Amino acid sequence: MTADVRDILDIERPMTPEISRESFLVTKKRNFERTKGPSKRPEGMHREVFALLYNDNKDAPPLLPTDTALGIGSGYKQVKARLGMKKVRKWEWAPFTNLARTDGAVFHHWRRLSDEPKEYPFAKFNKHLQIPEYTLAEYNAHLQTNPQKWTKEQTDHLFDLAKRFDLRFIIMADRWDRTQYGIKTVEDLKERYYEIIGLLSKSKAGTAGNDKKSFVFDIEHERRRKEQLKKLFERTSQQVKEEQNLLNELRKIEARKKERERKTQDLQKLISQADQQGDAAANAQSARKYEKKLHKKKLHHQPRPSKVDSVVNAIEIGGSGIKFADLRGSGVSLRSQKMKLPANIGQRKVKALEQAIQEFKVDPSPPPTEEICNSFNDLRSDMVLLCELRTALSTCVYELESLKHQYEAACPGKSLNIPASLTQSSQFKAEPTESNAASSSTV
Repeated sequence: MTADVRDILDIERPMTPEISRESFLVTKKRNFERTKGPSKRPEGMHREVFALLYNDNKDAPPLLPTDTALGIGSGYKQVKARLGMKKVRKWEWAPFTNLARTDGAVFHHWRRLSDEPKEYPFAKFNKHLQIPEYTLAEYNAHLQTNPQKWTKEQTDHLFDLAKRFDLRFIIMADRWDRTQYGIKTVEDLKERYYEIIGLLSKSKAGTAGNDKKSFVFDIEHERRRKEQLKKLFERTSQQVKEEQNLLNELRKIEARKKERERKTQDLQKLISQADQQGDAAANAQSARKYEKKLHKKKLHHQPRPSKVDSVVNAIEIGGSGIKFADLRGSGVSLRSQKMKLPANIGQRKVKALEQAIQEFKVDPSPPPTEEICNSFNDLRSDMVLLCELRTALSTCVYELESLKHQYEAACPGKSLNIPASLTQSSQFKAEPTESNAASSSTV
């Protein structure tokens, strides 16, 4: 603040040294070391009064209120860096030329003395189209048309305007010399230009670089398009409202049409479903009658079902052993969960499995390593299959005994000898089950 006051009062002040990167970092480090130990506020003095009188940098309070707090960097706004008193770089009012211009016009702009004169940077944006040219022989051979519509002088004037204004046909039509060459519209200029371009490309079709397809300008389509745009632009507010009402009515008609189509489809579906249900009922009734006839015929010839077949079918349907679930879900899971029995196993199988584990003296809860888990599951699956096979074997033995008694009752005085290999196994004896005991009591 004192430096500002000296500048205002035009009082000489000592030259401030130029600030470099090293000196700035050193000064910043010193200020940081000074602010390490903040001064303590005297007892009995309010914080606001102490902040006005004294700060950590030990600077005098400002003469005027400022946006920043006391000290650089401690406020909510960043103070500009205090740079040294350096000499400013000199500028000059220098002339320059634009290479895109052909009239040699000279312009002036400000430029530093230290900068070398360079090419005007915006000259590169001045791009020109390549307008094809034709000779008198080419015009007489290929480009002649009805002289009442286009003469050679009019065509030359057209291509001269195309070169000057880079095919801006609106400007070309405005600059067209009507007093000398007559009145021509924008569409007429476009039609004649693209007609000549097409004829030149056809005449030079065999040369290199002229294999492109020629553009054909449809003058009637362009005129109709502009006429429609003019009508659209000149519509009144009443016509716009009427068109909007017509569009709204069209949307309503289309919505009602879709609704009728949907209802028709639903009705056709209901009719087809009713027909299918009637056919299915008739087919089912005829099938039931046919099944009743077959059932009556089978009752006379069908033998009594064997319990062995039912047990074997149950084993085949249930599968061999236990199918353990494969834990492949997301998240964390314990390997011991693989050894848990599935929920679809009945209590009889669980009890039979526990008895088999005790019989073979197997640890019911082994360490759940991956190899032990797989082996333990396979072992229990085989045990369940073994129990089912035992049940099937005991049922077979019981069936043999009952058939022997039936044979002896039907043929008095005769006996049926059953081999011992069919009634006993080399590993274990068949034990009668509850169903066998019930069946023997009935027999």
